[in-house]
Amino acid sequence: MRIGRYESSESSNLGTAITFLLIGLGAGALAGLLLAPKSGKQLRRDLQRGYEDAKDAVGDWADDAKDRVREVGDRVRDVANRGADLASDIREKVEPLRRAINRD
Repeated sequence: MRIGRYESSESSNLGTAITFLLIGLGAGALAGLLLAPKSGKQLRRDLQRGYEDAKDAVGDWADDAKDRVREVGDRVRDVANRGADLASDIREKVEPLRRAINRD
């Protein structure tokens, strides 16, 4: 590890970037809320709206992730089925050759 520079132990640049992005967004949002010239009631209402928006965004992201996982699962099943079919076809084509070799 180098001093003064962050290096991920897993070499996951995207994960590290997203983590730091979320930390920065959270810190910026908190600083903005605390320094904004609003009354307590307005601030609480804005916090509630922000919470609801964030909850909706996370829900949408989770739905998208579920859809992508489902799509990948379907693709994997399709590839596995094609592989099984190919193996069966090869087995059928090789069987006469195997029989001929075993006869000798």
